[in-house]
Amino acid sequence: MLTAKSLFQEIIDDDGAFRLFCSIAASGESQGGWENARIAALVAPGMRDLTPKITRHGADEDKHGRIFNALLRKRGLEPVPVPPDTDYTMLLERRGIGLAHDKLRRDEPLTEEDVVVYLAHSRVTEERAAAQMQLLVKYFGDHPELGKAIRMICADEDNHLAYCHEELLRLARAGHGRLIQRTLRDSALAEIQVYRDVSLAVMRHMGGILGWPKPKAAALAAGIHGVYAYERAAGWHKMISLRMPERLDALGGPAVPAPAF
Repeated sequence: MLTAKSLFQEIIDDDGAFRLFCSIAASGESQGGWENARIAALVAPGMRDLTPKITRHGADEDKHGRIFNALLRKRGLEPVPVPPDTDYTMLLERRGIGLAHDKLRRDEPLTEEDVVVYLAHSRVTEERAAAQMQLLVKYFGDHPELGKAIRMICADEDNHLAYCHEELLRLARAGHGRLIQRTLRDSALAEIQVYRDVSLAVMRHMGGILGWPKPKAAALAAGIHGVYAYERAAGWHKMISLRMPERLDALGGPAVPAPAF
């Protein structure tokens, strides 16, 4: 029976598929680390109280990239180039979601609106990241090779999502509510399309590596389209809601190191 667990197991068990999976994950996390580091360096003067939290956000994502690369090294594997059609971060940027890399490369302070856009974009993408890591922990949290790594990353992603909720609610009270809601909606609607396209691309590449028969590939594609249809109809509303998290100041203090990796 084709399930999420059996699909992940198939990828984990094959060196070529595992190599691609970890390479895509490491690249995305490293890009996120760079983005957050630049935002922390350029944060709007009136919002510099956020700098330590943005810095930690970036440090966590850099750490995640190192962890995925370390998982490859444990198997004696090297990263592979990430296929452009699987580059989630860059595909979102091309749709105008988040802060453009050209803006972040300039040494010009960001505006308060830019910081609001960053947080709203992060709230949407961290919802996806947290859900994916929770699924991996559910199925492979006790895996001898992956368990420790994915539990650590999952805890960080939960913290990132809590941070976005708390800070966006604070900024909404400070008068940015309309911008936040508009940005959340635009980001969510774009993200679900990019996620569908990237999921289809990843499955095509994995299918080529693993030699999936056409009926299996078609079933997986149908499942991805089904998830998109649900998210387009109603599921995206979850990605734009804001609620005060149980854990406040989730990114207060320094990043938690990962000495084992």
